Amino acid sequence: MTARAATTKVRSFLTVVSGGTAVFVAHALLTGNEKFYREAVMPCVRLVCSAETAHVLAVKAASWGLGPKVFQYKDSSLLKSQLWDRQFRNPVGLAAGFDKHGEAVEGLLAMGFGFVEVGSITPKPQDGNPKPRVFRLLEDKAIINRYGFNSVGHEAVYERLKKRVESVPSMSEGEVRGVLGINLGKNKTSSDAVKDYVDGVQMFGGLADYLVINVSSPNTPGLRALQGRKQLEQLIDKVLEARSSLSCSRKPPLLVKIAPDLTQQDKEDIAAVATRQKLQGAVDGLVVTNTTISRPETLRSTNKTETGGLSGPPIRHMSTEAVRDMYKLTKGQLPIIGVGGVSCGADAYEKIRAGASLVQLYTAMAYEGPPVVNKIKRELEQLLREDGFTSVTEAVGADHRAPV
Repeated sequence: MTARAATTKVRSFLTVVSGGTAVFVAHALLTGNEKFYREAVMPCVRLVCSAETAHVLAVKAASWGLGPKVFQYKDSSLLKSQLWDRQFRNPVGLAAGFDKHGEAVEGLLAMGFGFVEVGSITPKPQDGNPKPRVFRLLEDKAIINRYGFNSVGHEAVYERLKKRVESVPSMSEGEVRGVLGINLGKNKTSSDAVKDYVDGVQMFGGLADYLVINVSSPNTPGLRALQGRKQLEQLIDKVLEARSSLSCSRKPPLLVKIAPDLTQQDKEDIAAVATRQKLQGAVDGLVVTNTTISRPETLRSTNKTETGGLSGPPIRHMSTEAVRDMYKLTKGQLPIIGVGGVSCGADAYEKIRAGASLVQLYTAMAYEGPPVVNKIKRELEQLLREDGFTSVTEAVGADHRAPV
């Protein structure tokens, strides 16, 4: 064989191999191959991009519709539920903090989420805290962030979400278009926190399937003080009044997001305020919990000393116990969205049995990528079937009921 012929064969071989590799990679990306994302894609992203850059790129990719869609897990009827006046096709949602500016709702719903919560959104645009402000704790599969409510402001997000509502059919059917939660925050320099939340209710009340009053971020000075009983009563009274005065026919459910770093007395006070019945209505649910300022002794990463809120597996038990406590304190009257350390079906099931009607994740996306959503749903369905439940609703709060 001549040298030229050998070279031609080598080139042909390399073309076939590279083409085959490209096809494999494209197929794995589009079909959401869990192992490929977990062991190849996400480690490469972490190697090349800082935590915040990776976050920004992930939101952009979702906004462009880039993500696994083909051959997705089909939601089982076991996972369907109804809360308030909305149908949830599955109980697995994306927590606030990922899509802060409402840029990628449709792309995220297409990944398999049953609902997406955007925000936190502040009335006026603000940059948030100085960078760097997001840190990976690789050994712990966790994240510490101190974003500080970076937001493009009410008006920019409103225009973005308004276009979505106008372009997506069936505004009244959450099951058709996916459920949208809007998480409201306050500006760092605001002298009137209550007004910031009232403004948010007035701005987004007609667009949201539900609204969240976020009084639990650890990265805005003085914010968590609003969880005190007197302050929370005043805040809730004003936002309920604002909701009742909305011109739209449907008044969105109002939820309050709380911290995991609460004393028993704090939890009892929040439960008392949340279950009050007022002329203007009442709180419709709780989001339990936000990130924690505590640092479990089990943390191994050197980044554990960074200031900010810790999320991911290290807070799973803490957040689940908070779900359990709030379910008990509210006597199961209020729907709870359980957040904190959900990265597999067992984690979601644990929170549901503790009292959560829905669950949310965020950090797991950074370590396993979009396929983690369908993995959680598939595993959750299997656990429900094994325990004899005919719907996820039946499992809510199961740990609080005596065995039959």
